[in-house]
Amino acid sequence: MNRLIQKSAQKNAKKIVVSVLFGALLSATAMADTVLIRNATVHTMGSQGTLENSDILVSGETIKEIGLKLIAPEGARVIEANGRPVTPGLFAGISAIGLEEVSAVGESVDTENSMPAMYPEFDVSLAFNPNSSLVPIARVEGHTFTALGADSGGSIIAGQGRVVALDGGYESFHGGSVLYINLGRGTSDLTGGSRAVQWLLLNQAVEETVRPPARGEDALLTRAGRQALERYATGGTVIFGVNRASDILQVLRFAEARDINPVIMGGIEAWMVAEELAAAGAPVILDPLRNLPGNFDTLGARLDNAALLTAAGVTVAFSAAESHNARKLRQQAGNAVSYGMPHDAALAALTINPARIFDVARTFGSLQAGKRADLVLWSGDPLEVTTLADLVIVNGKVDSMVSRQTLLRDRYLPENPDMPRAYIKP
Repeated sequence: MNRLIQKSAQKNAKKIVVSVLFGALLSATAMADTVLIRNATVHTMGSQGTLENSDILVSGETIKEIGLKLIAPEGARVIEANGRPVTPGLFAGISAIGLEEVSAVGESVDTENSMPAMYPEFDVSLAFNPNSSLVPIARVEGHTFTALGADSGGSIIAGQGRVVALDGGYESFHGGSVLYINLGRGTSDLTGGSRAVQWLLLNQAVEETVRPPARGEDALLTRAGRQALERYATGGTVIFGVNRASDILQVLRFAEARDINPVIMGGIEAWMVAEELAAAGAPVILDPLRNLPGNFDTLGARLDNAALLTAAGVTVAFSAAESHNARKLRQQAGNAVSYGMPHDAALAALTINPARIFDVARTFGSLQAGKRADLVLWSGDPLEVTTLADLVIVNGKVDSMVSRQTLLRDRYLPENPDMPRAYIKP
């Protein structure tokens, strides 16, 4: 009996020790996630604008306060910004982050449906892998969210995608799905060689959502496809990959007739129809470095495309670098500034504008008290190519700033070699 009592006492003692240790661990984690950034230039990208010499207090998963001379809670990590800029976490563009590892290796790419038929029900987000090496590579460069894109394989209707936070979570999706449709020269081979056939097929596909084909009739869509497309044909957001000005106008007419919310992706000749885009409230997601007429759809390419669209009142966002090089988006935004786009507008094209386009502005794109804590402290102007992210906070967690690239750097590039690097064999 005494032995049983003794064993029970020992067991209870172990439980108490484990409980105390677990509680201490939780407390330490909570303290580690409490950060006060002092004396920063805060680009809120919201109604407060840019705040000089301001502090930001992050606790848990949210921004607790933005203001002057904030008091650091006990145990908080305090970072002196010394005037350096703080921005919201940046948009990594429409990408394949988490959907591909090596673009040239087909088995590692999940962005494309190559079946020769229309499948609007195809959703790339089902294949998202948060453990992809591309996630931390983008994150350490200050990018905290991206829009998963679908590529046209066998059809001009590429499929659906969603916004995902680059926080490494399996369920980090935000906002609703969007549909990708690619038009123009790039997909004319999928429609008999003519872009006119593209509109014929699109109109027929939408018509099938209203009047499904009778048994025995030819159909473009499956039953699931009709249900998926119907959601977008009655007020949903559709990303139209298109460049030629005349095709952009055709998209606007199609979208107005079908009650679709159009977003132009590519838009190399969008500046030619800037007034029409502004009147339709259609945003443009573009590459600000496209200035060469690579084909007949892009004869009007020019470097001030983003500046002209912004001046006309069009909402502009940037998506240009391929998934392994999302960091280059900042450089491209800087180039847009050098060709006339206001600096604040270029920064908005990397933050609040894409958040609004994809209907996730409650979560991403701006800094304000009570909002999810995704932010970056920069070494200098975030639109300068030589600037680095000194601190990245994602969903309230301070990032380790470690990626596959930094690990390779540390392994193969000694900091103080005795011989020139060309002579070193790791």
